[in-house]
Amino acid sequence: MKPGIDPHAVPASRLSRLVRLGSLASGVAGNMLAEGAKQWAQGRRPKMSDLLLTPANARRVAEQLAQLRGAAMKVGQLLSMDAGDLLPPELSEILARLRADARPMPMSQLVAVLNAHWGEGWDRHFSRFSFSPMAAASIGQVHAAEHRNGRRLAIKVQYPGVRQSISSDVDNVASLLRLSGLLPKTLDIQPLLDEAKRQLHEEADYRAEAAHLMHFRALLADSPDFLLPEVEESLTNGNILAMSHVEGEPVESLLNAPQAERDRVVARLFELLFREIFEFGLVQTDPNFANYRYDAAAGRLILLDFGASRAYAPGAVVAYRRLLESAAGGDRAGISDAAEAVGYFQADIRDDHREAVLDIFEIACEPLRHRGAYDFGRSDLAARIRDAGMALGMDRDFWHTPPADALFLHRKVAGLYLLAAKLGGRADVAGLMRAIT
Repeated sequence: MKPGIDPHAVPASRLSRLVRLGSLASGVAGNMLAEGAKQWAQGRRPKMSDLLLTPANARRVAEQLAQLRGAAMKVGQLLSMDAGDLLPPELSEILARLRADARPMPMSQLVAVLNAHWGEGWDRHFSRFSFSPMAAASIGQVHAAEHRNGRRLAIKVQYPGVRQSISSDVDNVASLLRLSGLLPKTLDIQPLLDEAKRQLHEEADYRAEAAHLMHFRALLADSPDFLLPEVEESLTNGNILAMSHVEGEPVESLLNAPQAERDRVVARLFELLFREIFEFGLVQTDPNFANYRYDAAAGRLILLDFGASRAYAPGAVVAYRRLLESAAGGDRAGISDAAEAVGYFQADIRDDHREAVLDIFEIACEPLRHRGAYDFGRSDLAARIRDAGMALGMDRDFWHTPPADALFLHRKVAGLYLLAAKLGGRADVAGLMRAIT
């Protein structure tokens, strides 16, 4: 390693990122050879998959992708969220680790980024700036600051090189997974990869995220149940997003709240989901628990991070309305027709595969068929959806990637189910949908 280079710095150039991925591949291969030699010496003939999916390799893959941050880490997150039920458990575990916060940039690199995008002397804007981040994720990290005018701010700073490396990182990680044999050759993930590139380019544009945040603030101006930060436009650009700092507790703190309050919060989240789909045509598709905080004093939910906001075309909204209304009414033929309109089924899909997909829809829409408040805390719904997905995924003739719009909506709904179950909340999901549609 060259002197003066921080090993924890985010690799900023395309070459350095490619070298990091190359060292990852060679390290994994070296581990495989060592493990294979060990097992041969013990008289066993190991399978390739057993050599690949060792704990050492799992750690190496997760740690290196987390070090790269950006697109490399986001691809892992997308695959773990959207295809986790269809992947080998060992790979799912590797990818799931990437949902945790990334390691932050070292201070020297952070200062260089701020100098590059705010200019020398940027500190004149602040009476205080904390160089220790409040949070670090796949695209950037967040710092607390106080403006000279006394306003408390949250400053999101993008990691260097993320935007420039998106396409190459996505392709390199996909190639690594393909060559490793971790993904089935018959699985066409190209639509997901193309969509990952498109969304990542948008998420890496902090001006676009600021616009989404301001749009959602306007859309939810009539709702006293939600609080969103305000954009500090004078300090915001494509690589830095400055917002008002909103006080709140982690949403998991609601575990200690009375049942009635947990039920109210869960109901408001499902109501918001239906408004996003059917009223706004714009969905914040990232279900990370960290994107929700709770203002206990005012009983408000704080909504954060609108980089993954996704617009849905009117035709898609109509199809999803038909799908959910058919599911609520137990109309299997209606579900099938609506799912085909959305694009879930390939033209040559086998009848048994079609029926298996419809079975999963009916399981997933169970809260819509339930009369009154559905108790997520006492339900094993998530486990049944997972088991049904795994059973279908074991049939390699089925491998099919649904449309990107559907995958991101799945991601949002699955996240809400998990949060509702975590909080032990109850909600009349069917009644909430009827009130919006």
